[in-house]
Amino acid sequence: MGKVIVVTGASSGFGALAVRRLALAGHTVYAGMRETAGRNSAAVSDLRAFGAANAEVHAVELDVQSQESADAAIATVIAEQGHLDVVVHNAGHMVTGPAEAFTPEQYAALYDVNVLGTQRVNRAALPHLRGRRSGHVVWVGSSSTRGGTPPYLAPYFAAKAAMDAVAVSYRAELLRFGIETTIVVPGAFTHGTNHFAHSGTPADTARAAEYEELYPGLMDQVGNRLAELEPSWADVGAVADAIVDVVGSARPPFRVHVDPSSDGAEVVNAVADRVRGEFLRRVELADLI
Repeated sequence: MGKVIVVTGASSGFGALAVRRLALAGHTVYAGMRETAGRNSAAVSDLRAFGAANAEVHAVELDVQSQESADAAIATVIAEQGHLDVVVHNAGHMVTGPAEAFTPEQYAALYDVNVLGTQRVNRAALPHLRGRRSGHVVWVGSSSTRGGTPPYLAPYFAAKAAMDAVAVSYRAELLRFGIETTIVVPGAFTHGTNHFAHSGTPADTARAAEYEELYPGLMDQVGNRLAELEPSWADVGAVADAIVDVVGSARPPFRVHVDPSSDGAEVVNAVADRVRGEFLRRVELADLI
């Protein structure tokens, strides 16, 4: 049976792909995006055309940086469909450059999108899911939280690590309500998304320039090497397929890695998740594993 799903940050990239593949799998999917009547109007038109020919998809105005917007979006979905089954936290933003050259305000803004955005949507959606004693929260994380990581991505990596930590705690806190949690962990995909192309840069350009003396062209070097490490068969659609698989699973896995370059996150996460499970047993919370 199809589920009612909302995907945040769905105007492009992983989110746009996931919306379409979830819909083709038989689900009713709401693509959350901001400025649906403005800069994302073309994405809305594309989605409408796709839906007319293929599946049940809808665009819904959803700015994860606004609690009012998150509340309104979730209320719209429930009003139109009668219920909500799955929330996919995909909205995010990346920045590249020397860690020191980003202002504290830039760090805070990145945290606001990548971490607080999930909290706003959760606060809008979870009362409904808890009331139904069922549901599924899917978090699109990053292998950067525990895999091999290059420099010049510190603010983004820190925000994704924080989001992962929040997701881990939410899993244990939602299980007794019958709500599942899955963290989908993509590796570095340098083709097929606008992640790197649309990344932000440091506001303190003078300090960023000072790093060029000893780290000349570092970001270009990192980008080129990541592209070389990425196998020719790598496909960003695999992330969307993983989301489809976990949403359709009778017993959704807690964590799924989609990392063609194998940066090591899968190994480290396996240890961390095992240690956490062992600790929960020690404190007599084995049902939360």
